[in-house]
Amino acid sequence: MRDVAIIGAGIGAQHMAGFAALPDLFTVRTVCDLDTARAAEMAGDAAVTDDFAAVLADPQIDIVDICLPPHLHFQACIDALEAGKHVICEKPLVRSLREADALIATAEATGRQVFPVFQYRYGIGAAQLRALQAAGLAGRCYAGTLETHWDRPAAYYEIDWRGTWAGESGGAVLGHAIHIHDFLPAFLGPVAQVYADLATRVNKIEVEDCAALSIRMADGALITSSVTLGCAENISRMRLMFEGFTVESDHAPYAPAAKPWRFKARAPTTQAQIDAVLDDLGPEAAPWYPGLFRALSAALDGQGGQEVTLQDGRRSIEFVTAVYASARAGAPVTLPLGADHPLYDSWLP
Repeated sequence: MRDVAIIGAGIGAQHMAGFAALPDLFTVRTVCDLDTARAAEMAGDAAVTDDFAAVLADPQIDIVDICLPPHLHFQACIDALEAGKHVICEKPLVRSLREADALIATAEATGRQVFPVFQYRYGIGAAQLRALQAAGLAGRCYAGTLETHWDRPAAYYEIDWRGTWAGESGGAVLGHAIHIHDFLPAFLGPVAQVYADLATRVNKIEVEDCAALSIRMADGALITSSVTLGCAENISRMRLMFEGFTVESDHAPYAPAAKPWRFKARAPTTQAQIDAVLDDLGPEAAPWYPGLFRALSAALDGQGGQEVTLQDGRRSIEFVTAVYASARAGAPVTLPLGADHPLYDSWLP
């Protein structure tokens, strides 16, 4: 059992529900937010405070869960690590590769762990694909498509930090499609190249709300990603064409792996082979935040392998950096990116 402090009562309410689903693993001890009334609405039996320093000084807190606006993530993570806490941090982890590398160095120096939040990875759909890959039925991926087609009207940006470079730190590529883009290294390995075109077409904001990306994976697979915040509904969808089958995810915007995915066999793989693996998969994997939190608990117990790692978080920031670099240069950008890249310190204009 580990005691958790949730910092930020916005998205933090969904984290609270995730921890509540795992009462054998976690207790939320404290909710911290400058708006203590909002914090109290979600806190239940947990204490409520607006004093982050007091949270860090509490010796009973094992994990600090950062659910703050993006521009506050880096320093809050550093402070928590230096206070001897493990850290969970909402997306985007940080705002530059320099900050990501500084966070990695601090985690190593303190002996604490940082777990970025990519809850899309968890659920029966993702478990099905991993099982078929492990069984050797997937083979190479040839090509695929990703869709992040969401609806964000002007009212969404009434919160003052949203839609700004200073507060949100980026647009749809950073704050919305970052989840489905995390599927790429999770299932297909490293990204080798990205060619990006970005636009602001839906709302009067500083950052992009539409994107068209052409992505080449290290193994040669070609992926296209379409992103907009001007859809009439909210849809997240992935289709991947492997040698052995084509897979299409569920379309739920915020938990696309919570339900089974559709797998269509491609000769010489048979549907019977696919169905046999899926039938033996066992109980459905915990989706969304409970799945994320269960995996990080196992990692803290020395039984890792399914958790989102700090290196995964760095890869997500590297990809976003490459997207902004490509869009501004009007040319493809090759990954990985090192400290000599022009946007290593920041992609902010």
